[in-house]
Amino acid sequence: MITAIVLIDCATDAIPEVAEALAALPGVSEVYSVAGHVDLIAMVRVREFEQIAQVIAGRISKVPGVLNTESHIAFRAYSQHDLEEAFAIGLANAD
Repeated sequence: MITAIVLIDCATDAIPEVAEALAALPGVSEVYSVAGHVDLIAMVRVREFEQIAQVIAGRISKVPGVLNTESHIAFRAYSQHDLEEAFAIGLANAD
């Protein structure tokens, strides 16, 4: 699975509508409304690299109200569960 994090600037008066339209697109797993220098962050998950362009340039960028996107391809995913396993030294929990 290939994951891309897409930072999205959109028309300020249409953030909820843009977010809902993006969330309905094939290949978009989540959309977050955020504080900061962008309005929305979309998580794109696809099986092949070629699909990244289809989803971002072919679908996300064409949603009315989307003004600009910045995409980041994830190399590796880390989660709290992964980190706990990586730093475990084989001791049982003291709970």
